[in-house]
Amino acid sequence: MKKLTTLFVLIFTFQVFSQELTGEQLLEKAIQYHDPNGNWETFNGTLNVTMKMPKNPNRDSEIKINLPQEYFYVKASRGENTTEYTVVKNNCTIKFNGKKPSEDEKKEHKLSCERANLYKNYYTYLYGLPMKLKDNGTIIHDKVESKIFKSKEYLVLKATYTKEVGKDTWYFYFNPKTYAMEVYQFFKEKPDSGEYILLTDIETINGIKMPKNRAWYYNKDDGYLGTDILKKN
Repeated sequence: MKKLTTLFVLIFTFQVFSQELTGEQLLEKAIQYHDPNGNWETFNGTLNVTMKMPKNPNRDSEIKINLPQEYFYVKASRGENTTEYTVVKNNCTIKFNGKKPSEDEKKEHKLSCERANLYKNYYTYLYGLPMKLKDNGTIIHDKVESKIFKSKEYLVLKATYTKEVGKDTWYFYFNPKTYAMEVYQFFKEKPDSGEYILLTDIETINGIKMPKNRAWYYNKDDGYLGTDILKKN
């Protein structure tokens, strides 16, 4: 009975604490954990990421991001092919296996500046979290919820976006003690759509604590998609 009472008190305290924090307050605490010195705004560094997927060869990517110079570069190798995208402000260049691709190669391998910018937005968003939630067009909902996900307790922040930015609804799960981001999840317009991403371990790059492992799953059936593994140079 004593143990049950203690458990009830802990759960009650956790729920009350989550109600006291606003969404913006939780975001600030999370940013303080991940980027205590405010280094993200001037980030200039290299990320090495290996993507492991169940039925495909690994994809190894070298990613260079220089935010002050508006520079982005990714070199991705899978099997025998290597693709390189460079985006400098509004300019884009593409290489395929070390040279400028032909029109047929562009079509066959879906090479385009649109894809280059997609990679730029993808990597800067995901590795810039939770700091990127301060960007214009992001709507941080005021209510913070307490939630148990995969048998762990979290403080959950909801974010939506203006119509110019995106339609997805995102949820960010933070450790209630450290404010480390440990899960995020997004839904599209259909209830059973979207994915959740489990974050484990930390790699500190340029003073920023980034998730080392990101494992992707479907919301609808917990189907496993793959894992991104971040490595230092």
